[in-house]
Amino acid sequence: MEKKSILIIEDDVKIRKYLELELLHGGYKVTLAEDGKIGLKYFTSNFYDLVLLDLMLPEISGEEICKKIRQESDIPILVLTAKDETFSKVSLLDLGADDYLTKPFDIEELFARMRVLFRNKSNYGNKKILKCGKIQLNISGKKCYIENEEIILTKTEYNLLHYLMLNKNIVLTRENILENVWGFDYMGEVKIIDIYIKSLRNKIDKNNNYIKTVRGFGYMFKEEEN
Repeated sequence: MEKKSILIIEDDVKIRKYLELELLHGGYKVTLAEDGKIGLKYFTSNFYDLVLLDLMLPEISGEEICKKIRQESDIPILVLTAKDETFSKVSLLDLGADDYLTKPFDIEELFARMRVLFRNKSNYGNKKILKCGKIQLNISGKKCYIENEEIILTKTEYNLLHYLMLNKNIVLTRENILENVWGFDYMGEVKIIDIYIKSLRNKIDKNNNYIKTVRGFGYMFKEEEN
């Protein structure tokens, strides 16, 4: 059986390392993010089976990440919260979390909670679909379809389309796109975005005009069809 993949979004380096070691020893694959911005970037670019999410995070709060993840996926989210944080289980569930543990926690209890979430949502991966107009992305399979016809995209084309669709009807600057699709450490030319936008339009946008150019700002994925 393929190892389940866990995204850990936690800013405390000791807790992050402890979780990594224990989960690896438990047979899981692990990705680490030290703040909310990086955690959200990893989530939108990869497939995971479960998210372990700290609430008090730099850059983007755990609450905001929880809401954003739940907008596009029903992946299990287990919140890790400190004793002195003010919250209620009801408020966490309203945000979209599936369960929570208070720090410090016993690792065996964490594993038990995770197993329950996997059982409860054993079929969630088949539902991880993002759809806008005629375009449908199968997130787990990294595939794009238009009216059930598969459109072959490169990895970067797919990631760019995914990011645009996640932010449909929002004007995105080239800097926004570059940071979230190419990464924080990309040192190349900004005009690479225009090249890939043109390539995407040739593949998915010939008759639908989904990707709009907003002069002086950047691009916007418009969900409404013309």
